[in-house]
Amino acid sequence: MIDLFGAPTLWLQALVFVGCLLLAAGLVRLLRGPDPERTLAKSIWFGRSIIDGVLFPLVALMLVLIARWLMRELQPMAVFQLGVPILVSLAAIRVTVRVLRSAYPYSRPVRIIERSVSWVAWIAVVLWISGALPLILLELDSINWNLGGKQVSVRNLLEGALTAVAVLIGALWLSAALEARLLKDARGNVSIRKMAANTLRALLLFIGLMMALSAAGIDLTALGVLGGAIGVGIGFGLQKLAANYISGFVILAERSMRIGDTVKVDNFEGRITDISTRYTVIRALDGRESIVPNEMMITQRVENSSLADPKLLITTDVQVAYGTDLDTLMPRLAAAVASVPRVLQENPPGVLLTGFAADGLALRIAFWIADPENGQGNVRSAVNLEILRVLNASGVEIPFPQRVLHQAAEAAPPAPA
Repeated sequence: MIDLFGAPTLWLQALVFVGCLLLAAGLVRLLRGPDPERTLAKSIWFGRSIIDGVLFPLVALMLVLIARWLMRELQPMAVFQLGVPILVSLAAIRVTVRVLRSAYPYSRPVRIIERSVSWVAWIAVVLWISGALPLILLELDSINWNLGGKQVSVRNLLEGALTAVAVLIGALWLSAALEARLLKDARGNVSIRKMAANTLRALLLFIGLMMALSAAGIDLTALGVLGGAIGVGIGFGLQKLAANYISGFVILAERSMRIGDTVKVDNFEGRITDISTRYTVIRALDGRESIVPNEMMITQRVENSSLADPKLLITTDVQVAYGTDLDTLMPRLAAAVASVPRVLQENPPGVLLTGFAADGLALRIAFWIADPENGQGNVRSAVNLEILRVLNASGVEIPFPQRVLHQAAEAAPPAPA
């Protein structure tokens, strides 16, 4: 062992291996560009750090394999025999993690799958380096039984399961790439593209599942009975889930609600940020997000402020004292409200006398805006400030409730005896 570590070829291999890693890191940094956060949001190749994405282990593995081929005359190849399995395991972990996070960013079981894949990959590397993996595979191959007239071993099941996982990961990767391509630079037809992306993902997952089952050695002709059982299950236990999926495709197809619309559902108002096959995400202006099942978006009343016309009418009320010259005040209020930047000029504001209140004259100011997704409270506040400035400048009093108290006269004290 001392001679092995003292061999000059070993140190040369170590230097070459480290150089391959540094070269891979430099290439990834160059390809990532100056804005890693933007690149991270659009691709699964890069991560928050250089080694956190899929590209680094793949590039490093390719460079190390090239270096090992060029240095094949040097013996022993201890560094490359140790480094190649580690890079293969790291690449498998990164591919699985990044693909699952891209396909299901809000799924909590994804983290459990990530840890499981990491443990399996690193244990396989340790067994491979120690030389125990071939012995374990032979032992698993010796454990077999007859299944449907076919000899099946534990090794076959494990290899089939790994193949199935690889096929499904590949299907998810391809669907995520195609979805990003479809939704890139989408403007008016976001909903149609989203529907096409969801349909494409479901089709690729179905094809990947069939290929995975075939790779695992499962006879697909036996799935007819299983399909009938699944149909019965959908008819009873999964009725709500199936209704949500169908409602999602209906929403995307008829475009009654689109990504970017401002809607109000069950007293929750916000902007639609995503329409998936099962639910719709609505984000309020204060940052709160509501996950609404698609069935509710179909069966219940939904207020859409952006369906046919994004223009929205907003009103605010104010009272002025009795005796105020309304013929002079009302045009000044309308002009002041029209000066607010977000108030539409083609639909000029209007001022109405709505009633005679107990304390003053009730006025209602109505105005239109074209961007309700930017909020209503801020523009209403700006309008109220302009109204207050006009009233103060005109010397108009805003009445407040007043009450008159009458004090009873005190009784005269009795005369002395």
